[in-house]
Amino acid sequence: MAGTLRALLLAVLLVTVVPASAKDYAVGDSSGWRTGVDYTAWAKGKTFSVGDTLSFQYNAVHSVEEVSAADYGACSASNPLRSYRDQSTSIPLTKTGTRYFICGTTGHCASGMKLTVTVSGGGSPATSGPVVRSNTTPADDATTAAPVSSSRSNSSTNGAAGSGARLATGLLFGAVGLAALMG
Repeated sequence: MAGTLRALLLAVLLVTVVPASAKDYAVGDSSGWRTGVDYTAWAKGKTFSVGDTLSFQYNAVHSVEEVSAADYGACSASNPLRSYRDQSTSIPLTKTGTRYFICGTTGHCASGMKLTVTVSGGGSPATSGPVVRSNTTPADDATTAAPVSSSRSNSSTNGAAGSGARLATGLLFGAVGLAALMG
């Protein structure tokens, strides 16, 4: 009986205390990051939130360039905010705002290899869904890409994606400890 009570207490505590986990979006799903994929259709209906991650899978012909709104509209990779060529890039979404991504290979962006996502706050998803613009020129307004450093290294080890996992692990150990004390 005591074991059943502990298990029930642990289950209730985990369900009520552990927040919903962040999502890892595989850009393009099984197609990955390549030409011939409609990234507007891929992103449509998805809600991107702070704490989520965009994972780009691609071959050595491609790259992922995070660019400004103006460079996105011009398909220019000459002045990227960040540049990735590791063929497996995870980009944590750490701030609200609009982010712009293109392939830096000549002609690929112009043929549709570009993605825009609008990141909402992590606390509550946007009620109308994300504003997604791909294969169109974005309005030149105040919602440009979130400020990032000019570092060209992959930031997949950034703590944003792992912080939710650490919180969940901490809560799990706390719940187990609490259950042990009550038993």
